[in-house]
Amino acid sequence: MANLWMLPVPLSHPRQNSQRTNGVDYICCDCLARMCRRTKELKARTVWLGHPEKCEEKYPKNAIKNQKYNFFTFVPGVLYQQFKFFLNLYFLVVACSQFVPSLKIGYLYTYWAPLGFVMAVTMVREAVDEVRRYQRDKEMNSQLYSKLTFSPHLFLFLSHYNVLLQNQRIPADMIFLRTSEKTGSCFIRTDQLDGETDWKLKVAVICTQRLPALGDLFSINAYVYAQKPQLDIHSFEGNFTRVGLLDLELNRLTKALFLAQVVLSIVMVALQGFVGPWFRNLFRFIVLFSYIIPISLRVNLDMGKSAYGWMIMKDENIPGTVVRTSTIPEELGRLVYLLTDKTGTLTQNEMIFKRLHLGTVSYGTDTMDEIQSHIGQSYAQPQPAQAPKAAAPKVRRSVSSRIHEAVKAIALCHNVTPVYESRANGETESTAAEADQDFSDDNRTYQASSPDEVALVRWTESVGLTLVNRDLTSLQLKTPAGQVLTYYILQIFPFTSESKRMGIIIREETTGDITFYMKGADVAMASIVQYNDWLEEECGNMAREGLRTLVVAKKSLSEEQYTDFENRYNQAKLSIHDRALKVSAVVESLEREMELLCLTGVEDQLQADVRPTLELLRNAGIKIWMLTGDKLETATCIAKSSHLVSRSQDIHVFRSVSNRGEAHLELNAFRRKHDCALVISGDSLEVCLRYYEHEFVELACQCPAVVCCRCSPTQKAQIVHLLKQHTANRTCAIGDGGNDVSMIQAADCGIGIEGKEGKQASLAADFSITQFKHIGRLLMVHGRNSYKRSAALGQFVMHRGMIISTMQAVFSSIFYFASVPLYQGFLMVGYSTIYTMFPVFSLVLDQDVKPEMALLYPELYKDLTKGRSLSFKTFLIWVLISIYQGGILMYGALVLFESEFVHVVAISFTALILTELLMVALNIRTWHWLMVLAEFFSLGCYIASLAFLNEYFDLGFITTPAFLWKVSVITVVSCLPLYIIKYLKRKFSPPSYSKLSS
Repeated sequence: MANLWMLPVPLSHPRQNSQRTNGVDYICCDCLARMCRRTKELKARTVWLGHPEKCEEKYPKNAIKNQKYNFFTFVPGVLYQQFKFFLNLYFLVVACSQFVPSLKIGYLYTYWAPLGFVMAVTMVREAVDEVRRYQRDKEMNSQLYSKLTFSPHLFLFLSHYNVLLQNQRIPADMIFLRTSEKTGSCFIRTDQLDGETDWKLKVAVICTQRLPALGDLFSINAYVYAQKPQLDIHSFEGNFTRVGLLDLELNRLTKALFLAQVVLSIVMVALQGFVGPWFRNLFRFIVLFSYIIPISLRVNLDMGKSAYGWMIMKDENIPGTVVRTSTIPEELGRLVYLLTDKTGTLTQNEMIFKRLHLGTVSYGTDTMDEIQSHIGQSYAQPQPAQAPKAAAPKVRRSVSSRIHEAVKAIALCHNVTPVYESRANGETESTAAEADQDFSDDNRTYQASSPDEVALVRWTESVGLTLVNRDLTSLQLKTPAGQVLTYYILQIFPFTSESKRMGIIIREETTGDITFYMKGADVAMASIVQYNDWLEEECGNMAREGLRTLVVAKKSLSEEQYTDFENRYNQAKLSIHDRALKVSAVVESLEREMELLCLTGVEDQLQADVRPTLELLRNAGIKIWMLTGDKLETATCIAKSSHLVSRSQDIHVFRSVSNRGEAHLELNAFRRKHDCALVISGDSLEVCLRYYEHEFVELACQCPAVVCCRCSPTQKAQIVHLLKQHTANRTCAIGDGGNDVSMIQAADCGIGIEGKEGKQASLAADFSITQFKHIGRLLMVHGRNSYKRSAALGQFVMHRGMIISTMQAVFSSIFYFASVPLYQGFLMVGYSTIYTMFPVFSLVLDQDVKPEMALLYPELYKDLTKGRSLSFKTFLIWVLISIYQGGILMYGALVLFESEFVHVVAISFTALILTELLMVALNIRTWHWLMVLAEFFSLGCYIASLAFLNEYFDLGFITTPAFLWKVSVITVVSCLPLYIIKYLKRKFSPPSYSKLSS
């Protein structure tokens, strides 16, 4: 086990809250903070090792806090979030108007009780979320770490020495002082910062690593000078809280209802003849008709979304799914564009060696035993460099020698380090050093910055040449015969995205030969290796098979050549100006006329059930865009093998363009193609967007699938923005790495996969899944149900308000347009809560088809993208239904009442409650036992409350048969025609789902 002794230092970048917050909240809190205290100036600081008392300034402890509010900001923060919506702000104004005597209509609690209930539910929900965030923070802050100190502390502070064990998370920004490894090296991962799971080599501070004993750390007199906190690659990016399209549509309908309410009030005042204080009467009518806009709309929808999120996370068919943004589950049911990463999303990010090409001969998975035989023969000789037996044919000897050189180069040219898990038993440094020579451990694992490199080293092990040990200065290989060969590392040139290659200079211990090995992408290596006539063609062939290719080359150096290079290289590294350019120029002086050894092909396997999932999404009308950094040939092959592009579709490869004229010609050629998938590189895409943005997006949106290769993270986000800007359709982005975060957050709906590239994508997304195949059920079942249920729930809540407002309008018009309320007090409060709330909310359990049917017929999903479940057409239908039922209920009660006005209230209100319960039953497509319970519970509550409503009802009248038959007649007349219309429509023009149900 590698023990690390580290020193916490002030943050090199400001620690930021990882919780997704609302942009307005952030600005408000920032302004408040500036008002309450002066902004603290960030300065460089000096940290004394092991002596926190010498620190000149106090710095925060390393506790994590992700909460949105504190004790003082919770109530004002939640209230602001609610009243920024038109609906709640409107009801606040109406409720406040009741404090004005001339505008007062009924009791105060008639308006304040529903508003208070909505606010209470919202605050309870926010409080639950805050408690959960607090509990997650507490769990993180309670993790135990070992510390070297003379006095105990609960948290880690500046200048404390801390001991970290193998596979333990680093709790703060630290300086690496010492390790139990004799070389002073260790590997760390930064997956919690940038999503990268590769192991990065770090070296301890030399002076503290060389101390004789651990206790000597307290005797040294040293300090660390740390730069001031500054933003870098790990800087925080604020995000606005997402608002779904359904919320925006309902907000527009709410404004339409408000306009109708104002018009109706003006009509009432006009029919009065604008007599007297008509402005006051106008406002009284506005208050009187305020139930047209239902105050419970938002709380019902928010509670419904929470229910949908709970259903998603409890679905056993998609285990591990997490809903991180509970405000947009219905967005999953309206997607048209799905933008996906390739590596780790469609593929497993598990590399398997598939092909070795030597120019004249190629070896695949079925002929690897031949390579193993050649390697065994090569190292069976006393001197591997000598020629093989004379009896062997010349061609045979040539191929064997080339295989030996290629495999040796692959085994040496890398950044892989073998790790032996058996050392994790708490040995001392000396025993660990002795164990370094025991290379027979079966628990050997490899750590590297790239899965491709691990795949190559594992392959060399499988053919007989095993990497058994590596440190900063040497590495050792074990031959098939068990002999351990040592190679000294003279220089190493790591892989970068700019160079697209890595190199290493080694000296063989036995012969003293110096060799420069290099491997990299074909585009980078083509100009470095000696002339050949096969590399470009074979790279294309492997790419078409979906393989990731690497070109391997070598160059032998004499002692004089290396000494000259080393001098120039060291001098370049000491340069003050243009150091990087000078170092690069010196290295490039070696990269000339290198001997081409081989071409390797590694396969990134597809995720489980990727093909049927993509086919399911395509049949659902979702257009899939694959955005990847891979080369064009590899991306095209993966698109075919994964069935991203169907077998019947052609593929148009957009030629490489560099200027406006070339882009114009290629766009014209693309315009003549029909129903074909588009494949385009990032460079060509940038040129097209610079000169012909609108034309390109218009043509690309007509394609059933688009593949963008060599695509940067910035371009991924840019493509999402373009689709949102040029189309009115909803977009979804899915990825698994830190480079996908910008794309995920730019889309209307972001889905992250917890993969080998870390958790950053899943933490930044709205929904987190464990496998790509889960997206099918997430969209087809949960997305579809969430949207249809929310649409039905929203329209029914609005119907509940419109029907009672219609009754009020009829009542006022009959009684000389008086602004007198029809129902007062508890009747209005009970109507919107206990009498109708549970049946209406039970609509969140309704479903038109079973989940299996929705997955079997993904074509059902297409209807949702048109937004027909919640449109102005369906809204107007509900308006007409409300006007009809409200008119029937009010006129029926006025016609059938006997002598007292209180009978009108009793008959009409009872018929109203029964009508609402029957309308819920009319709209339910699949009954659930909770729906039945909600119906009977609400009816029972109303019947039981009649005994206490003597202030509003004549208890003697409501127990007579006359009351019962009059209520029954009015209820039947208001509901029966709608049942008949629904039956006829279902019989002669059935919806698509009803055909499947039958």
